[in-house]
Amino acid sequence: MRINKCLLPVLAATATALAGCAGGSGSGPGPGDRPDIPITGTHWAFDALTVDGARKTPPKPTPYIEFKPEGRAHGNAGCNDFEAETAVDGDTVTVGKVVLTQMACTDQGFESDFRKLFTGRLEARLDGDRLTLTTPGGDTITLSEQPEAPLEGTRWSVETLIEGGTAASLPAGVRGRPHLTVGADGTARGNLGCNNFTATVKTDGDELTFGSLTVTRRMCARPQNELERKLYGTLGGGPVTYRVEQRTLTVTARDGSGFGARATTP
Repeated sequence: MRINKCLLPVLAATATALAGCAGGSGSGPGPGDRPDIPITGTHWAFDALTVDGARKTPPKPTPYIEFKPEGRAHGNAGCNDFEAETAVDGDTVTVGKVVLTQMACTDQGFESDFRKLFTGRLEARLDGDRLTLTTPGGDTITLSEQPEAPLEGTRWSVETLIEGGTAASLPAGVRGRPHLTVGADGTARGNLGCNNFTATVKTDGDELTFGSLTVTRRMCARPQNELERKLYGTLGGGPVTYRVEQRTLTVTARDGSGFGARATTP
């Protein structure tokens, strides 16, 4: 079939007009065109939960959530650590499977309420440094952005032990005891789970080298003593590598042992 060359400009103009009409038929961008709410890569600390109109405040140390770009979130729910499948689409956060550690705590009321709210489709709203997640029923999770913690001057509360590349929660009865603070003056101090300690410390790139640890001589129960032995071995066994991500510190010895800690308020 032969097409007259004189008709080509007309056909092209018609096609362009039709395309413009098709693109302008909607009233605005669809749900998939909305920019995703920028909540990934931030440490979100819990302010409160609102359940059936009642406001629930978090325990100490403050639980938190960190959303990852790859569609996952992790944090602490008030007692146990958790990981969750998440998807961000516009101002909607959809929470899939949630897996928690199985540590027993004296009061898990806040965690229980959080687990009821942190599921399914949640409406997300940002107001400055505050994030609010709202369930279809109107219950809310409110969180505040916290800046990345520096290595020096931060009180790091030890929460996990690392063996062979695997992290495990601290034994019952010792959580909240061990902590570490690295000073800008080249000193370190803290608690090993039972006894307090002080030491000199040198920073070289991503390595820390602790001098001889000076430790108090208190007698403690077996769980505290075992924890102290492991932490003493990590800090006093030569150079260790460290990594700070948001408000989490990971310290690893050359044999693969180590610990994970979280920035807390002294």
